[in-house]
Amino acid sequence: MATFMDVHTGMKGITSEQLAEAHRADLAIEGEEGVHFEKAWADPESGTVYCLSEGPSAEAVQRIHERTGHPADEIHPVPLTVS
Repeated sequence: MATFMDVHTGMKGITSEQLAEAHRADLAIEGEEGVHFEKAWADPESGTVYCLSEGPSAEAVQRIHERTGHPADEIHPVPLTVS
């Protein structure tokens, strides 16, 4: 499984409850594409949202986001990680 960071824009004013709701919607169907959404972050002022996921491909990640009504503007593979 590969790791991906996706970026959503145009979500100015998003609240923590709206972010949690969008994340729950992704989690509800993620298994249908073999994806797992790990975490989501948002900047309500700029309207930018970031999601970290694992899955077979960026296309699989995008299909989940599209089906839940919030397609990503960018999806980046994350081949290296440090803790």
